[in-house]
Amino acid sequence: MIHLGLIGYPLGHSLSPKIHTAALAACGLQGEYSLFPIAPDDMHGLKDLLARVRNGEIRGLNVTIPHKQNVIALLDELTPTAQAIGAVNTISMREGKLTGDNTDAPGFLADLKNFLTTETRPPSGMIRHRGKKTLVLGAGGSARAVVYALVHDGWDVTLSARRPEQAQVLASNYHLPITNLTDLRLATFDLLVNSTPLGMFPNVDASPWPEHLAFPKDGAVYDLVYNPRKTKLVRNARAAGLPATTGLGMLIEQAALAFEIWTGQKPPREILFEAVNGG
Repeated sequence: MIHLGLIGYPLGHSLSPKIHTAALAACGLQGEYSLFPIAPDDMHGLKDLLARVRNGEIRGLNVTIPHKQNVIALLDELTPTAQAIGAVNTISMREGKLTGDNTDAPGFLADLKNFLTTETRPPSGMIRHRGKKTLVLGAGGSARAVVYALVHDGWDVTLSARRPEQAQVLASNYHLPITNLTDLRLATFDLLVNSTPLGMFPNVDASPWPEHLAFPKDGAVYDLVYNPRKTKLVRNARAAGLPATTGLGMLIEQAALAFEIWTGQKPPREILFEAVNGG
């Protein structure tokens, strides 16, 4: 019996149990995926849960807000990707060491490329030449993974965040410019990525994009928020004629990569999508 789970707080919105339960079934494995809601300041709870991974009771854990960075001090080592990003979303035992990895970055990039080559395809069927200038909203753990993926894929990244000091730390890692949305009059980015939780259920009427600011002309919008399925940011972007998507595809991709780390099995993506869409 394989025991897997998710650390975070709160976790009522999580689709991870559906995804990983479907992955276990698709790969013919007996197991369960549990939610472990641990409050932001409950380090004792984190330590106790990680001890269950060390002793083999739990095969692996996912990590989400607000623990992607504060679990690092409790781990034995990080993979090069997690080390570079400075955030962990996947925990497992490797060669006797409690190891932190990050599948958010490759998961995001895989889904972004799929989005840009399918949903943004014009009626002619030819893929329009698109620049690689992007604006990333946010500077937390998810933003760290997004920026890492974009920079290493050759994108020209600009940051904007409500916490200037947090943005400065992330920007300094890659020598990136920072902008303030309140000062913008015209956005000229090819891609807008929201890595903040603004617009997430239950605050579905919130959006990280200012009402006074027009969307980038001929740009695309990628919102990491996936609950609700159509966030206000995505609805507004589509109303303005832009291709836009939520982070559901990224959620599926990062989950499948984490599952492979824990089990060595590659679950079919279409099965995981069916699981969260009620198929």
